[in-house]
Amino acid sequence: MGSDTTARTIKAPVRTASDLVAAGLIEPEHAAGISRVLDEFALAITPSVAETIASADPSGGVARQFVPTLAEAVETADELTDPIGDDAHSPIKGIVHRYPDRVLLKPVHVCPVYCRFCFRRERVGPGGEALTQAELSAALDYIRANPEIWEVILSGGDPLILSPRRLADIRDSLEVIDHVRVVRIHSRVPVVDPVRVTQDLVEALRRPKPTYVVIHANHADEFTGAARSACARLADAGIPLLSQSVLLRGVNDEPEALARLLRTFVENRIKPYYLHHCDLARGTGHFRMSIAEGQELMRALRGRISGLCQPTYVLDIPGGHGKVPIGPSFLEAGGQDRLEVRDVSGIPHSYCEAEVRTDGQDRRRESTRRG
Repeated sequence: MGSDTTARTIKAPVRTASDLVAAGLIEPEHAAGISRVLDEFALAITPSVAETIASADPSGGVARQFVPTLAEAVETADELTDPIGDDAHSPIKGIVHRYPDRVLLKPVHVCPVYCRFCFRRERVGPGGEALTQAELSAALDYIRANPEIWEVILSGGDPLILSPRRLADIRDSLEVIDHVRVVRIHSRVPVVDPVRVTQDLVEALRRPKPTYVVIHANHADEFTGAARSACARLADAGIPLLSQSVLLRGVNDEPEALARLLRTFVENRIKPYYLHHCDLARGTGHFRMSIAEGQELMRALRGRISGLCQPTYVLDIPGGHGKVPIGPSFLEAGGQDRLEVRDVSGIPHSYCEAEVRTDGQDRRRESTRRG
């Protein structure tokens, strides 16, 4: 777009193709095609994100995550409406119980922004299903009735779009369930809508049982001054912060870009947690890399940036079979009791793994001493 976009102040959320044109985020001649994309998948870009995009590269790593393109109209045969199998593990509305000791509680299905690669893009958006009070009560009853649930993860939608009062009510309800020991909240709000991170919201999250906030960001340029301040308000309140990101072509698919993102997390007291392989959601093929490419990226980062900056690279297996780590292996069988270990430069080294008895004594050493 033209240079006038850098001076444009954007005061309202971007929700339509016309809004995108007015904000300088797409050319007018693309509006009709983008409108057809938006008939399928919701659009929302907060003013702060829109200004970040307009003042930087309109085709860069931030823009690519939020500004719709005609590539979303292209679907492949392997793409799914429910790519991680939430439905197969949803015993009642608002609950996903895939793993024995934790559940997702989804009180709301709206977000301040809609990622163009979202794995729940079929379900979120204006008019998306939010839990009524009766449905929320039923979801909480499910948690109460299942004592194996140790952790509750608030997801959605974005739970931090709720008012502090509603968040406090949910947090209080979970606080008095004895077997629930940890609450986790997955959110983009601190980065994409930092004005929502008020002191009231912070107080709504602070309870005797720990609350972890997992912040989703995919490019270092998302961390504006306001976003950094919002994250600091949470960290200063003693709320542990983790990160989750999605590996995205054209966003963070180069070692330098990914390293910069991960270092930015750590600099803001956010421990990198998950790097997700992009899910098979409809119309997202232009974002997806191969697993081999992702493994090569992770291999490039190992030994080059701090261990504090290393996330776990994971694949959410389609069909609801859960997440598994898919990072590169540096270890291979080398024959007999030897292993081949490759260092961060790819150079192989032999490692001898002695056979160990159940009493902990090394058989080889024992036989050597006898000899």
